[in-house]
Amino acid sequence: MYNLPYYKEEDQQVVLDFIHQHPFAFLAGCDDNGKPVATQIPVFIEEREGRLYMTGHMMRQTDHHRAFERNSDVLCVFTGPHTYVSASWYSDPHQASTWNYMSVHVKGRLRFLDQAGLIEVLKKTTLHFENGNTASPTTFDNLSEEYTSHLMKAIVAFEIEVTEMDHVFKLSQNRDEKSYNNITAQLKDQGNDARAIAELMEKRKSKVFPS
Repeated sequence: MYNLPYYKEEDQQVVLDFIHQHPFAFLAGCDDNGKPVATQIPVFIEEREGRLYMTGHMMRQTDHHRAFERNSDVLCVFTGPHTYVSASWYSDPHQASTWNYMSVHVKGRLRFLDQAGLIEVLKKTTLHFENGNTASPTTFDNLSEEYTSHLMKAIVAFEIEVTEMDHVFKLSQNRDEKSYNNITAQLKDQGNDARAIAELMEKRKSKVFPS
């Protein structure tokens, strides 16, 4: 983790909101031989009785499923837009170019859930991504029992108790105001992820350069 204080967000709720906005996470662990395994799946985070938990589901009998059965330690990485930043945009261009991005790393211990837990996770997942539309034909409650019973044999739900959470919101906070403004303007002209980063920088500027 790129652990520099000026790339940190003091408000934990902002970090949690970032996770909610970017739920498609990179889930990584190690098998019995220390070999890394990973998958990318939607993961949800919530607070219960003062502790944070994450839930999701994965396919059975994959390398990551078998690894997490033996080794419950897990790293879950949430990322957002990212973009190259040219040193030519700095007030002093004779420095290294860099990359702006936002990332949250969550560590914890994973346990697999029973059938009831799987049903709950599938209901939450389908309803969330159908924007709460209970009438959608693809939400869990509107799928046929024949289909869901076959589907659930191939997947397993999990819960992760969060033990550590860290983040990097690297958005040129270490630059002078002139460079910051120019980086923002240059990124806005590029569109896509670059424009998204520029808009975030604009929103956060008052924190970086309080009047």
